[in-house]
Amino acid sequence: MAGKYEKNIVRHMVREELPNEGVLAYGEIEGGTSGAHALVSGWQVEGCKVHIAYSWIYQVPTPNPYVLEHTHDYDEVLLWMGSNPDDINDLGAVAELTIDGEVYEISTSASVYIPAGVPHCPLGYQSVDRPFQFIALSLHPEYKS
Repeated sequence: MAGKYEKNIVRHMVREELPNEGVLAYGEIEGGTSGAHALVSGWQVEGCKVHIAYSWIYQVPTPNPYVLEHTHDYDEVLLWMGSNPDDINDLGAVAELTIDGEVYEISTSASVYIPAGVPHCPLGYQSVDRPFQFIALSLHPEYKS
């Protein structure tokens, strides 16, 4: 039986082309990833105020870096979530993320808060030893940059 909030449940993730990666950035589909999929957004759920893009990274992406530098007029949180159930902090990969010209290494499960207007990326990988999940949570109903 469908309740009054059934309309708020997204049951099928939709593949998205985001402007700073893959086809729109490089003219080719990225390799080594599932590609970005919308978990929830304002275009999927009326009134939703966030956009969450989700992907699996299973080998060093190509091209690498696979996300180019960009900014947003809203805050964003980037999340890396390892797949080792015995050690949730074990990412199984080494990423490099640039924030406002400074390079940071991400080698554990981690999250990064990016305030509105701060340039971030490129995002690339030195190694991927085990698949992990990458999520970009935009505090806006749609992804834009």
